[in-house]
Amino acid sequence: MIPVEMIDFLQIMAAPFVACIILTGIHVYLGLHVLEREVIFVDLALAQTAAFGATVGFLFGLDLHSSGSYFVALACTLVGAGLFALTRFRKPVVPQEAIIGIVYVVTASAAILVLSRAPDGSEELKSLMVGHLLFVEWKEVIKIACIYTAVGALHVAVRRPLLLISRSPEEAFASGMRVRLWDFLFYASFGLVVTSSVELAGVLLVFSFLIVPIVCGILLATSVRGRLVVGWILGIAGSMVGLAVSYQFDLPTGATVVCTFGVVLILCALASAFRTALSRH
Repeated sequence: MIPVEMIDFLQIMAAPFVACIILTGIHVYLGLHVLEREVIFVDLALAQTAAFGATVGFLFGLDLHSSGSYFVALACTLVGAGLFALTRFRKPVVPQEAIIGIVYVVTASAAILVLSRAPDGSEELKSLMVGHLLFVEWKEVIKIACIYTAVGALHVAVRRPLLLISRSPEEAFASGMRVRLWDFLFYASFGLVVTSSVELAGVLLVFSFLIVPIVCGILLATSVRGRLVVGWILGIAGSMVGLAVSYQFDLPTGATVVCTFGVVLILCALASAFRTALSRH
């Protein structure tokens, strides 16, 4: 017979667990593109741009989790997506990562300035950074499932040009592809995912979902498919362990899951080093 405490735990954590599975599914795939493009902090920049849009909406009386605030955040994110697409050059004078960093720091500072004019601004800023994953409701889970399914279907349909641009940009430019147009499609769909994720999980956790599991996949597998599978498995396992620890010990959810991902990454790095050492003998 299952203890009552366990039943209560499973009922409370069902929605957060499902949300983690959905978040891992889309972010690990997008993380593969981000690492191939070597624009590691584009997620932080777009996430912070979405957070800035949400703060602007909040200043004008929109609740942070309202539809109005979401669309303001999405509009700001699409502007950022357009900027990143336009600044993609075959032989850039300024590295795109520098532009991404500038966008991040400016939007982060702007969000602080905006919230300094609002009552309880520090609490709202904290909410944007850490999210409310532990207390997610089923309607929010259904919402992101629909959005991410649509984005995933789009990426499956155009996976070949997007992967070519991510992995071999010189070849893409040489073939005559309209790289900037494809880049805007990538960053716009990426921005849609990030805007939805930030509302739920916060800026820091979204970045961790995007980068850490796929880095683990790269450490442990060589093929694209293998890296994705490893990233999905470890991302789901790590986030669920982090959620359980957060719930059990009453710790901040976002920070707990991020730290859990850090431990998972260390274990993967040790496993990779151990495998390399064995192969030399």
